[in-house]
Amino acid sequence: MSASVIDFIATEARFGAHNYEPIGVVLSRGEGVWVWDTEGNRYLDCLSAYSAVSQGHCHPKILAALVEQAHRLTLTSRAFHNDQLALFYEEIAALTGSHKVLPMNSGAEAVESAIKSVRKWGYEVKGVPDGQAEIIVCANNFHGRTLGIVSFSTDPETRTHFGPFAPGFRIIPFGDAVALEDAITPNTVAFLVEPIQGEAGLVIPPAGYFTKVRQLCTVNNVMLVLDEIQTGLGRTGKLLAEQHEGIEADVTLLGKALSGGFYPVSAVLSNNDVLGTLRPGQHGSTFGGNPLACAVARAAMRVLVEEGMIENAARQGARFLEGLKGIRANTIREVRGRGLMLAVELHPEAGGARRYCEALQGKGILAKDTHEYTIRIAPPLVITSDQVDWALERLATTLTQDFS
Repeated sequence: MSASVIDFIATEARFGAHNYEPIGVVLSRGEGVWVWDTEGNRYLDCLSAYSAVSQGHCHPKILAALVEQAHRLTLTSRAFHNDQLALFYEEIAALTGSHKVLPMNSGAEAVESAIKSVRKWGYEVKGVPDGQAEIIVCANNFHGRTLGIVSFSTDPETRTHFGPFAPGFRIIPFGDAVALEDAITPNTVAFLVEPIQGEAGLVIPPAGYFTKVRQLCTVNNVMLVLDEIQTGLGRTGKLLAEQHEGIEADVTLLGKALSGGFYPVSAVLSNNDVLGTLRPGQHGSTFGGNPLACAVARAAMRVLVEEGMIENAARQGARFLEGLKGIRANTIREVRGRGLMLAVELHPEAGGARRYCEALQGKGILAKDTHEYTIRIAPPLVITSDQVDWALERLATTLTQDFS
């Protein structure tokens, strides 16, 4: 590393809270699937800011929408109407088939909003006794890092010394429909679940799981809440991951790619009366639904569809997955993925995924380790066949590398 890179990293370490452990690169510019560091080195971004930059870095049409709106009006609060919110509502509802929309900022805010909303629905519509609502979640989930959300995390790193925690959650294994059926009680108001567990190492449930989940939730009048903050908006080769099994959630959570990486935008989408229970003053956000966010999100959704990014994710994801499965390396335990949401899990004796990610950095690829032994691969949805093949060559060389 040059002195300037070391200085950037040292300054972060001196002044910043040490709540992240980044790969040792300092980025300064991005375009499409590529990013450049402060020394001018180019890298293929295979993380996409945890899928927030699905449309590619600095997409010109989203950038133009941001700049144009920033010149006109950025924030009104929800004390007044603005001329972008209604259009955002109309367009996201048309795209996803939703009936009601609650705009927020971060993904965690969307999750917290959904928790509040389904509890309120449970008391006022389902008739659950006050204070006794239960929400079922899955082990190894990741829905954010707020205090309410870590209350139902099973990751000790997110919980240790942060208690006391909020009650009202029941934890079951992911991908086990029988466990869900056994956990449902008359006080169950919702099942909150990721279609694919991303932070857990890209865990894909067995085929037919969500079909059974949908049936169980319908029969028991339980709201199915799908956290599609990472999987949604084309990442898995469908607009929403739920479409792989032809189901519809009662509540869908979107974020990350909803702004193409330009601005924090999230949304709670509902197909029923869950959001209809909210009344003025009961929930809100100063920045949620602001005109700048709405203009950016409208452009981000528009380019996703008009430029065929969802179809490209399916096509290039299949190519990438096939290529990864073709790598013959003793280090690889399993390769899995759906669309451009991919993972290579290594054998424990390979020594951990972090050093492979650092080796990939040296070959011009930025990927990130998760759960110690898994390399996550999630490039922007604009990646081309040639770029996939370029990445596969370097991944093959790295995964067969001898670190001894």
